[in-house]
Amino acid sequence: MAKKLTIALAGNPNVGKSTLFNALTGSRQHVGNWPGKTVEKKEGTLKYNDYELNVVDLPGTYSLTAYSIEELVARDFVVDECPDVVVHIVDATNLERNLYLAVQLIEMGANVIIALNMIDLAKKAHITIDEKKIARFLGVPVVKIEANKKTGTDKLLDTAISLAGKKRKKSLITYGVELEEHISKIEELIKKTIKLPEKYDPKWIALKLLEKDNEIINKIKTIKNSEIIIEEAAKNRKHLQEVFGEDVDTSVADARYGFIGGLMREAVVKKEVNRLSASENLDRVVMHRALGIPIFFALMWVMFQVTFALGAPFADIIDIGFGLLAESTGAFIGSVDLLPAWVNSLVVDGILSGIGSVLVFVPNIFLLFMMIAIMEASGYMARAAFIMDKVMHKVGLHGKSFIPMIIGFGCNVPAIMATRNLESEKDRILTMLINPFMSCAARLPVYVLFVGAFFSAHQGTIIFLIYLFGIFVALLSGMLFKKTMFRGLSSPLVMELPPYRKPALKGILIHTCERSWLFVKKAGTIIFAIVIVIWMLASMPWGVEYASEESVIGQMGGFIAPVFGPCGFGEWQPAVALMFGFAAKEVVVGTFGTLYDVGDEGLGAVIHSHFTPLSAASFIVMVLLYVPCMAVVATIRRETNSWKWPLFVVVYTSGVAWVCAVVVYQGGLLLGFI
Repeated sequence: MAKKLTIALAGNPNVGKSTLFNALTGSRQHVGNWPGKTVEKKEGTLKYNDYELNVVDLPGTYSLTAYSIEELVARDFVVDECPDVVVHIVDATNLERNLYLAVQLIEMGANVIIALNMIDLAKKAHITIDEKKIARFLGVPVVKIEANKKTGTDKLLDTAISLAGKKRKKSLITYGVELEEHISKIEELIKKTIKLPEKYDPKWIALKLLEKDNEIINKIKTIKNSEIIIEEAAKNRKHLQEVFGEDVDTSVADARYGFIGGLMREAVVKKEVNRLSASENLDRVVMHRALGIPIFFALMWVMFQVTFALGAPFADIIDIGFGLLAESTGAFIGSVDLLPAWVNSLVVDGILSGIGSVLVFVPNIFLLFMMIAIMEASGYMARAAFIMDKVMHKVGLHGKSFIPMIIGFGCNVPAIMATRNLESEKDRILTMLINPFMSCAARLPVYVLFVGAFFSAHQGTIIFLIYLFGIFVALLSGMLFKKTMFRGLSSPLVMELPPYRKPALKGILIHTCERSWLFVKKAGTIIFAIVIVIWMLASMPWGVEYASEESVIGQMGGFIAPVFGPCGFGEWQPAVALMFGFAAKEVVVGTFGTLYDVGDEGLGAVIHSHFTPLSAASFIVMVLLYVPCMAVVATIRRETNSWKWPLFVVVYTSGVAWVCAVVVYQGGLLLGFI
């Protein structure tokens, strides 16, 4: 039987941690959320020699101070779950910054291995690293790897296996005479006074108490006689603040950086080169004051052109396939005498027409996710945030707000959660309120359907303009909110730019397949269930013509349809599609597929007969801007811990969408469009 070991992967953002995780686990991974948290949890397995290794990808973080949920999740896993080994991946081109997290992991008493990644880039930057000296300084093994090429991964796993089960070494990190004296004093008192759980290193606990780490203080309070320790730590902390003239955590951070600085001088040599690197030369172009924004929008335009030019043939194949499936399934059910007629209607008109109408757009969704993943993996997305920083500040928003906005192109749910990286509570809430205007991938099937039916000659460009309009409305709304509900200046954007990298094909495919599979899974669960509900409502009361105005769903749609009359689509079917679109935006297309008699023409041709180019444009604007799906509303509720803001989003987005759709339609009529 294979021996089981748990390996945790830790590291700063953009160091190749996910690339290493994908290289090790491949398709043997699953994604969920950490218990009680909305932070993504990735786990995978692999068999290596006689071992079954469970690999846990911890959230990317710069430190373990537990100021953010990501930091708390990473730290709690290392402390409470006690993985056999923690592999800390560091960027060899930015070693000093990365080693701060390594120092904190070693302080905790974890079995740490330093994985020096991107060695090839370090060589190009004329950086020479002596990994043996680093290992001697830190007291932990150091292995050179290139995660994107899987170079050094076998040595890394061999080292991890040899380290697992060994007694954890004492930290070699020192904090200076004054700090060390007080840390040792608290450490000895801990050993004499209380019985610590074995997973806690006494020196680390002493350090955390002196830093006034409330999470650790609350855990220690549950131990008998701990009040003596906590009081003594408070006295020592006050004394140290008087000595240093600053908070103890600042003094500790300075000591860590001092230790790292000494290590860098001993183990790292960087040859001074006068000429600019290729990365710096590229940044001079893509981050140029005048050219940066046009280049960003040009890349977005290319992204949509590729998405639709390459996706269209595959979408046609799926469409034909579902047509043949519906035809053969209908013929088979009709040939079985025992089956009633409603079964044929349910399967063909309901399930296959509804689900097929959504799944036909999987190739476009796949390509969109792939293009976004390539831009992220290459290092360009972080630069896009910098490029848009000045624009964001001109409308009163934080530069970091643009990062969740970009994530919103994929899905608004993780985009809302990404606002946690904003330090200000006001900036966080403001960004959540405008994020639903960023067009998520779930809306894409609606755009493809309508643009393909009416504006097929310029499909990629039209959809690019739709996304652009969403950004414009988001920024305009942000400016309005900043001048009314969220007054005050935002701080400038400060973040680390990752180096440019050649995207790893395997990592890109894994990421793209994961996101695309979530879309397909939604079609097979949520959309499947809603399509059946829509079919039932379209068939009731029994005996009426299917999907007629006399049906239950026809009456529901007829009741709310007048609201959309000024928008140019006052029929009951679009009203019902928008209503059920609150559950999931893909359902809008699925509803049309279920309610309309598609036949051999295809859904696009049917849409063409029920809309005009002008009403189609108005409907697209409505779908772009109106209330986000219920998952987004629930996420805003969870992140703000209040119903005030999600309800505000529902009302505000619906109002903005209706006004914009009316302006498009009525304005178009005045200009002579139809």
